[in-house]
Amino acid sequence: MGPSLDCLPPTQDNAPYSRPVSVTTAPGQLNPGGMCHATQEMPLLLLSARGPEMAPRRLLCAHLLLMLLLLCPPPAPTGAHRFSAPNTTLHHLALAPGQGALYVGAVNRLFQLSPELQLESVAITGPVLDSPDCVPFRDPAECPQARLTDNTNQLLLVSGRARELVACGQVRQGVCEKRRLEDVAELLYRAEDPGDGQFVAANTLGVPTVGLVVSGPDQDLLLVARGLAGKLSAGVPPLTVRQLAGPQPFSSEGLGRLVVGDLSDYNNSYVAALANAQSAYFVFRRRGDRAQAEYRSYVARVCLRDANLYSYVEVPLSCRGHGLVQAAALAPGALLGAFAAGLRGVQAALCAFPLAELDASMERARRLCYTAGGRGPSGTEEATVEYGVTSRCVTLPSDSPESYPCGDEHTPSPIAGRQPVEARPLLQLKHSISAVAALQADGHTIAFLGDVRGQLHKVFLNGTQGQVYHSQQVGTPGSAISPDLLVDSSGSHLYVLTSQQVARVPVAACPQLLDCSSCLQAQDPLCGWCVLQGRCTRKSQCRRATQPNQWLWTYEDGLCLHIQSVLPAHHPRQEQGQVTLLVPRLPTLAMDEYFHCAFGNYDSLAHVEGPQVACVTPPQDQLPLNPPGTDHITLSLALMFEDVPVAATNFSFYDCSAVTALEAAAPCRACVGSLWRCHWCPQSSHCVHGEHCPEGERTIYSTQEVDIQVRGPGACPQVEGLVGPLLVPVGWESRLALRVQNLQHFQGLPASYHCWLELPGQLQRLPASLEEVAGDSGLIHCQAQQFQPSMVQQELPVPIYVTRGEGQRLDNAHSLHVTLYDCAVGHPDCSHCQAANGSLGCLWCSHGQPACRYGPLCPPGAVEPLCPTPRIETVEPLTGPPEGGLVLTIQGSNLGRDFADVQDAVSVAGWPCRPEPSLYRISTRIVCVTSPAPNRTMGPIQVAIKGRPPGISTQYFTYQDPVLLSLSPQRGPQAGGTQLTIHGQRLQTGGNISAFVGSQPCPIQEPVCPEAIVCHTMPQASPGDAVVRVVFGQAQRLLLASPFHYTANPQLVAAEPSVSFRGGGRLIRVRGTGLDVVQQPLLSVWLEISERAAVKLQSQDPTPRSSCEAPAAAPQACTQLERGWLQCSSVCSINSSTLLLCRSPAVPDTASPRRVFFSLDNVHVDFASASGGQDFLYQPNPRLAPLHHEGGSTRPYRLKPGHILDVEGEGLNLAISKEEVRVHIGDSECLVKTLTLTHLYCEPPPQVPQPSNGTLLQFVVQMGNVRLVLGPVQYEAEPVLSAFPVEAQVGLGVGAALLITAVLLLTLMYRHKSKQAMRDYQKVLMQLENLEIGVGDQCRKEFTDLMTEMTDLSSDLEASGIPFVDYRTYAERVLFPGRNSGTLQPAVEGPGEEGRRAPVHQGLMQLSNLLNSKLFLLTLIHTLEGQPSFSQRDRCHVASLLSLALHSKLEYLTEIMRTLLSDLASHYVRKNPKLMLRRTETMAEKLLTNWVSICLYAFLREVAGEPMYMLLRAIQYQVDKGPVDAVTGKAKRTLNDSRLLREDVEFRALTLMVLASPGPGGPSRSNTALHIPTRVLDTDTITQVKEKVLDQIYKGTPFSQRPSAHALDLEWRSGLAGHLTLSDEDVTSVTQNRWKRLNTLQHYKVPDGATVRLIPQLHNGGGIISQSLAPSCPSGENTPMLEDSEEGGVRLWHLVKAPEEPEAAKARRSSLRDRERERARAKAIPEIYLTRLLSMKGTLQKFVDDAFQAILSVNRPVPIAVKYLFDFLDELAEKHSIEDPETLHIWKTNSLLLRFWVNTLKNPQLIFDVRVSDNVDAVLAVIAQTFMDSCTVSEHKVGRDSPVNKLLYAREIPRYKQMVERYYSDIRQSPPASYQEMNSALTELSGNYTSAPHCLQALQELYTHIHRYYDQIIGALEEDPVGQKMQLACRLQQIAALVENKVTEL
Repeated sequence: MGPSLDCLPPTQDNAPYSRPVSVTTAPGQLNPGGMCHATQEMPLLLLSARGPEMAPRRLLCAHLLLMLLLLCPPPAPTGAHRFSAPNTTLHHLALAPGQGALYVGAVNRLFQLSPELQLESVAITGPVLDSPDCVPFRDPAECPQARLTDNTNQLLLVSGRARELVACGQVRQGVCEKRRLEDVAELLYRAEDPGDGQFVAANTLGVPTVGLVVSGPDQDLLLVARGLAGKLSAGVPPLTVRQLAGPQPFSSEGLGRLVVGDLSDYNNSYVAALANAQSAYFVFRRRGDRAQAEYRSYVARVCLRDANLYSYVEVPLSCRGHGLVQAAALAPGALLGAFAAGLRGVQAALCAFPLAELDASMERARRLCYTAGGRGPSGTEEATVEYGVTSRCVTLPSDSPESYPCGDEHTPSPIAGRQPVEARPLLQLKHSISAVAALQADGHTIAFLGDVRGQLHKVFLNGTQGQVYHSQQVGTPGSAISPDLLVDSSGSHLYVLTSQQVARVPVAACPQLLDCSSCLQAQDPLCGWCVLQGRCTRKSQCRRATQPNQWLWTYEDGLCLHIQSVLPAHHPRQEQGQVTLLVPRLPTLAMDEYFHCAFGNYDSLAHVEGPQVACVTPPQDQLPLNPPGTDHITLSLALMFEDVPVAATNFSFYDCSAVTALEAAAPCRACVGSLWRCHWCPQSSHCVHGEHCPEGERTIYSTQEVDIQVRGPGACPQVEGLVGPLLVPVGWESRLALRVQNLQHFQGLPASYHCWLELPGQLQRLPASLEEVAGDSGLIHCQAQQFQPSMVQQELPVPIYVTRGEGQRLDNAHSLHVTLYDCAVGHPDCSHCQAANGSLGCLWCSHGQPACRYGPLCPPGAVEPLCPTPRIETVEPLTGPPEGGLVLTIQGSNLGRDFADVQDAVSVAGWPCRPEPSLYRISTRIVCVTSPAPNRTMGPIQVAIKGRPPGISTQYFTYQDPVLLSLSPQRGPQAGGTQLTIHGQRLQTGGNISAFVGSQPCPIQEPVCPEAIVCHTMPQASPGDAVVRVVFGQAQRLLLASPFHYTANPQLVAAEPSVSFRGGGRLIRVRGTGLDVVQQPLLSVWLEISERAAVKLQSQDPTPRSSCEAPAAAPQACTQLERGWLQCSSVCSINSSTLLLCRSPAVPDTASPRRVFFSLDNVHVDFASASGGQDFLYQPNPRLAPLHHEGGSTRPYRLKPGHILDVEGEGLNLAISKEEVRVHIGDSECLVKTLTLTHLYCEPPPQVPQPSNGTLLQFVVQMGNVRLVLGPVQYEAEPVLSAFPVEAQVGLGVGAALLITAVLLLTLMYRHKSKQAMRDYQKVLMQLENLEIGVGDQCRKEFTDLMTEMTDLSSDLEASGIPFVDYRTYAERVLFPGRNSGTLQPAVEGPGEEGRRAPVHQGLMQLSNLLNSKLFLLTLIHTLEGQPSFSQRDRCHVASLLSLALHSKLEYLTEIMRTLLSDLASHYVRKNPKLMLRRTETMAEKLLTNWVSICLYAFLREVAGEPMYMLLRAIQYQVDKGPVDAVTGKAKRTLNDSRLLREDVEFRALTLMVLASPGPGGPSRSNTALHIPTRVLDTDTITQVKEKVLDQIYKGTPFSQRPSAHALDLEWRSGLAGHLTLSDEDVTSVTQNRWKRLNTLQHYKVPDGATVRLIPQLHNGGGIISQSLAPSCPSGENTPMLEDSEEGGVRLWHLVKAPEEPEAAKARRSSLRDRERERARAKAIPEIYLTRLLSMKGTLQKFVDDAFQAILSVNRPVPIAVKYLFDFLDELAEKHSIEDPETLHIWKTNSLLLRFWVNTLKNPQLIFDVRVSDNVDAVLAVIAQTFMDSCTVSEHKVGRDSPVNKLLYAREIPRYKQMVERYYSDIRQSPPASYQEMNSALTELSGNYTSAPHCLQALQELYTHIHRYYDQIIGALEEDPVGQKMQLACRLQQIAALVENKVTEL
């Protein structure tokens, strides 16, 4: 057959047999054009019985969709050089020679990539209907066990000669196919009916297949090696030679096959297939032979010209110390093998086996087997014939190996050598190697190793060593690199394959190494530094690499070119000069080439002599200025070739004149001692860089000079130091002298000298004179001076220096200072003064104000030799224990001038006190230790210094005995932190008091009181008793009577709730153990605050008690911590040892909570740890609107008694429950009934409350600490109409008065009714919420069970997939609803009708072309719609026929639809625009329905399908969990009250073990029967049980492929009763009073765990009963009635009996009464049965939300068709000036949500191949109605009389409405869908339905409608002037002539 036609024939420009269009892409994009063509040849699902050529047509578009969903990777960024395909696993890689195209073999895909890894083409290879147990088949009936199987690519090879790609998959027993190299989408060959000789690849995952394409003299041959696979292909030899051309490609007929005696003994696991110019090598591993259990590694060799495998030789491989080969590759002259330590070894080694040695070993084995019977010289067997064949080694002539180098028929084969070829490891790695590749470049061999972790290692093979010089992560960490590691033809890039991606990696990353050092340090043997090009390159890229020193390589010298030395090392900036560089190994240039030097930006020509380079420095004006504070500038000095730096260093230019500025105190020393060659001219005070100073001036030379005496800092004129005095008293005239040296430089040059002192705030100059001493030394005498600086310290160092002449400063040899001192500073009293250093000459002078003065400044008679009496100012402490040992501190003045004065001078209360020398302070402090004394001794403190009267204190000291009495509390946690109070007497004894509990200190909290000490316990190692001890100085007291008991630390096990408003105050219940031992439990939160907020918050650390009488300070709510943190806490109350009650702390709005924890004394527990992992969350404070919106908070809100108060707000229930909210009106409470996110409903007190304060009743809401006053409330009575005023009656007429009264009455009645309705609505909402809360626990349990079931279902779906219908079935169900499947099947031709087909076919083709005329099509539509007899059903049918006929031209169909919708809008705008698209009354509206359905099929499958299917299965599962009446169809679990089984039926769940085995009763999956557990109810009828059993057995099978329950019987297998066939009715059925009950499992007493089996129904035991029951029982739509002639009719019942049909007359009489009863019954539903419905609703709520979210979410890209449609509706509204948003909302809702989504929700069988029972359908109807209600604009309100279906979702519908609004808004704000994008998408969709017979049948049916109104259509075409020109009527007449007189059935 030729290729299938599109729905309409091609135009004249396109031939019908055009070649398949390749799938080409831009980077990362997939070409949508021609996708159906690209998959035409692929028999993916062989469902047609006519042969494989039919399968592509039937499932063409399903595969197109799958391709679109899985194969559109996002565009890769430029230069990323990676390719990946989402949800696709990659397996193999092949490279085309020459062109560089890359081919990737994946699961179900073949990709063609450019060298840069851009997708060029793609071919779909699966999934395929297949089974490993079946040979390839055409008819699925030939393989009943076939399942949809992924096709994993097993072998991918390139045949260069034939320009073909060979691809072998896992399915169809591993057969191969050939595809064109230029476009893999084009299939060149696939065997339609392959024989077992064409089974190539292994059909089992994990069994590797390797192969080679070998070029023969005439054709290419295929060498394939594979392991042992499935049973059908078990006979395929491990190594075969196959032909690629000829009549039977891939057949091994007549070619070599490695014959194996027993494949199970020789299960080779092949690693690689390799080839060089002469031989092919196969590397594998297996057990050595039957006797060996250990695996070994082998290599086999075959001559390339040997097509019969006569030359097969194999030898073992041994990598010393390692076992099994993992990967292999050929390198020049060697075979590289990666070995692991064992089968699962993690250590790997790389071994190189020289090919010469390998071939020699094989030749030796071959020679021995040819000529010596396999025996070596020693007689041992060294060669044998392997693989269990009959051939043996022989003894042929000795020249046989040379005569038959590739063997012959008479030579033995296959030969196996026994001696292994051994090699030492070149390299060892930590992780197993999975891939090896090798490359020889620039004379070096590089190996590339890929490991199982996804890392690529580059290895330099240097002799017998291998060195890893670079490793990089290529794939996802943990994803192994595939063995297909390929190097491109240029040797510049490596292609690395993992299961997720292909990466293009440079072989050498030389350009990325930017400098010489990084280039050589990289140790890449392919990279070196090209000196004159200044970059890292391959050797071939460096032009002069062959010349010496031009290309530097790591493995030769390894050193970069560098400047070894520079002479001079630096240069003065003021003059130009020559610099000589020494550059070893400098490259030689050509005669006309030059180097030059670059000093920064200044270039200078270089003169080269060998390694020496001379350059001239830049002039001064070309140099940059010195940086501030420096004396030089350092520039880069680079030796350049052209613009390439060859070598570089730093070079400095110095400025001698700037040196002295850096050291003002010693300019000469700085000049000659610097790093530079600077000299000092002393007379002119200049630092110069020349050879010497100006003529006639002496020169002090730089330290750098040699052989010169006058050089360095020691030769400078300088001040060496002070001669005297060093200490100068303030106020006394002193004369300073300084020693100077090296003044000979100034001989003969008289000048004046000055001394300079840098006093605080001033610089003082003193005239000086020079006194010359012997030699070059001298003394400078400064003029005598009295200094009077303001002194704040005792001594003041003052810098001093000397100048000569006019500011010429002499150097200071070192830092010089004169020390000024003042005796009065630091000596406040006589003792201090006398204790001063004697060298200062300070005396205590009583002249005038007594003070310490310099001796000569005090008159002789005023000097005081003795100091006054000691003065005691303070003593502490004033109490101490009788044992003594207390440290006493005495402070005062004149307390001695040294410690010797006070050593024995102190007594306390008459008892000696021993002073401590280390703590003594002259004159001001004595610290002494008291002696023991009798208790209650009291007296003053006395200090008696020799020669002076004693000093006596005014304070008295008391010896007292402290006593410990008790402590509280007496226990606390071992973690410490307990605040312990020690009670006693006289505890305030001494100042150094410390407390201990056991051995641990107990830090005391100040102050210590006379009767109590408060301390905090420290942690203790273990629980137990500890004695309390208090130490007073050196005395201690023990409290032995009542020890403190350490208990185990408190533990927290639960804390809830875990959320609070920021205002805090929410009650947190904390449960645990040992909580009553905690003294002050806190709930604290750490917050991070901003800097601004931190400034406002002052430190609020808790202050200790200020005195013993003051109470303990309460802890602060918030305290500031370090680093901008804040801690807020609240104190918890201890309810019991197991319960704490805490209030959540209030936190500032500006702070961010970081940690919430409990402080249990010293035990800190995070809230998350206490609550089982739930973090504590703070929510923003709630906001409530004032009661009176207009009047604000001052105007009273009028409240009628009995009304519910509704308060609006935001975030009301985020952190509180309604039970915790307190609402007060005055002093009474308003009972909170309902609390939602935005509303609070409360029931006010019936009686008027009393005001809490003031005169108005305030409405106050308290939520924790948040207190909101919403305004005053005023109660009022029900409004009573007042009598009409008499004055008005007099003034107005009676008629006017009556009219006004009537209007007022109507208004008041309306308001009353409105308010009543609102109250009813609010009460209904509260009732619903209360009911839902009541069933909440049940819902949660049900939901948990349901989620477990759905999780199991999800895992099943991963294997089987969601049972979507294919696109053709979907399209027919949508286009022609209500018709049976296959409606448009072509009619069967009768005998003799074959000759009539041609004219009819020609006429229909012309009609197809005529439909392409827009004028004709619009005229046809308008004419048909204008006919009165053209019904609405006809309109819909013709619209669907047009949709099908124009399916291949969806762009054109879209244009027609837009035109018709525009006309429709113009029509409705004149009437009522809101009515447009409300129904499907016109062809335009039906076309819109069809268009939306076609465009959203992909979205259904990709996005919305899964949540809708999960919802469907969840409903089915929930319905099946409860009893369902098989007769009435009512169920206990439903959402539809009309389907609710109201009677209470007792039932029990059973689990039946279903025996499933090959045959009609179960899936044919294995020969062993399976026991499948199935959940049923004992009240289920037998048919219901069969349905549930079928659901369980065939849960992964589409419903259309499952057997019918009515074709099977249920057999119960019991150990005693044998086999019993169960049925709905049999002789055991119970019949009473003409009522027969259907049999159930309960009736047969089937126990839990019973074994049952489905068997074919061999006979119809039920007779008429079974026939009538079969369709009715599962559905429950009809009540089956059997008319029996003897019994007068029997009625069936299952769970409840259907009500008797009343007689007609009785019905007429009681109809009114019955209706009243039904209405009462309906109203009773909410109260009685609503909880059942709510339980079902709550369980399914998540799945309903997920489905709605998938439909209405814009998180993923909105389908372009939806955006396009909505934009078009927006254009229509704008065109017709419709500004009402409600109208546009209605249009969009009617066009998409109600027209498509509601229909899809109600009819899941449109998209899924499933069974939808009536009960599931009823539940879906309620959900669909909820969706419809959510799409309406009007406000959704319900009352008591509302239908139950509306009541169920009353609380959710407002949320769904918001989702709809947000959906519309987000789509409107998204970027507009361009015309080009939409057309591209439509072009892509156009090929989905390509069944030519069906399209012709649609045209046939369309013509019947044209024929029906033929005259009217002809008339309309002839009336149109344009139509006349186009001869449309004439063309239609020609069509009629061809069609009308012919048989129209094809």
